[in-house]
Amino acid sequence: MINFDKFTLNNGLKVIVHQDTSTQLVSMNILYNVGARVEDPNKTGFAHLFEHLMFGGSVNIPSYDEPLQRAGGDNNAFTSNDMTDYYLTLPANNIETGFWLESDRMLNLAFSPKSLDVQRSVVIEEFNQRYLNQPFGDVYLLLRPLAYKVHPYSWSTIGKEISHIQNATLDDVKAFFKQYYCPDNAILVVAGNITTDEVKRLCDKWFAPIPKGNVIHKDLPQEPIQEEARTLEVTRKVPCDAIYKAYHCCSRLDKEYYATELLCDILSRGQSSRLYISLVKEQKLFSQINCYTTGDLDKGMVIVEGKINKGVTMEDAEAGIVNELDKLIANGISDDELTKVKNKLESTLLFGEMNIADRALNLAVWELLGNADNINHEIDYFFAVTKEDIIKEARNIFRATNCSTLYYRKK
Repeated sequence: MINFDKFTLNNGLKVIVHQDTSTQLVSMNILYNVGARVEDPNKTGFAHLFEHLMFGGSVNIPSYDEPLQRAGGDNNAFTSNDMTDYYLTLPANNIETGFWLESDRMLNLAFSPKSLDVQRSVVIEEFNQRYLNQPFGDVYLLLRPLAYKVHPYSWSTIGKEISHIQNATLDDVKAFFKQYYCPDNAILVVAGNITTDEVKRLCDKWFAPIPKGNVIHKDLPQEPIQEEARTLEVTRKVPCDAIYKAYHCCSRLDKEYYATELLCDILSRGQSSRLYISLVKEQKLFSQINCYTTGDLDKGMVIVEGKINKGVTMEDAEAGIVNELDKLIANGISDDELTKVKNKLESTLLFGEMNIADRALNLAVWELLGNADNINHEIDYFFAVTKEDIIKEARNIFRATNCSTLYYRKK
């Protein structure tokens, strides 16, 4: 059980406090309800660009990292299609430094041509290194627009193409910041050796004076049901052939998510999973294979991906995957199989809450999903899933007409 207090400032900032006196540290997590899904289709990559710009200094604090490091802290951030998250950890007696830093860049992020040029260059280099010049790096640049034709999940957080970042103007980024980086579009979680009264005092001092924004979250176009199988074949300089099969599925907010997550675990979690035993160990079609759900806020994907062994044809590799999926639907799963994956998942969730930074992030995400208290019921949701629930989802997801397949061939 993770105990916490929750309150909201007059400017709309949601604050969650989780006290843990067993540590001498405090973790601050600020989650902004902004990701690649809210971007203009002609100006993509902005949420990720801001992940970098937010470390470029604010009006009153030219260097973000220097004062944090002097106070004994560290920090990082990440961007997804659904959210942008900034987090730091400090000794408890220096936590006000975190409030000072985070509040100032929420209110007074420094915008200058120099800062934009520097961070734009960093993002362009990342685009080149991680997505274009790395083996299999462009998979999701290809797979997303194949699977999504209407919804903004059709592009990755890095953006559709480099030109969108190259052409980003100072006015563009200022407008994006004003729209989304405001207290009423954020969730602040403070976890560690600190009291709720102290957090309230620091919030009143550092965050309460920040004006409320004018956030308008537009309705996103919903992806229509896919009615035909889609395929794309590419050739690249990679060490082996690979295949990626993307099936549309439920969202992270749907009750079916829990069955879908367990379905993926049955198929590919660990060396006792179905796909590993059959396709890697016995048939030797793949050197590695995985099945996972993207867990998106809107309707997401279940992706089956595998690196194909030398001498195995793409056709045989794909047939092997489809046969295993069909076999699961036709024959069902055993009680022992379901118990095994539930126990593994329970241990993962429990270990994932040992670190205060992870607890802070999980509380923020659950609050974004609708209610932070659901963090204490997640295991119950998974344990309530039946074998019939899983087979129902498998039957619904693993349809040929619901699949977009990327054939990634070695040159």
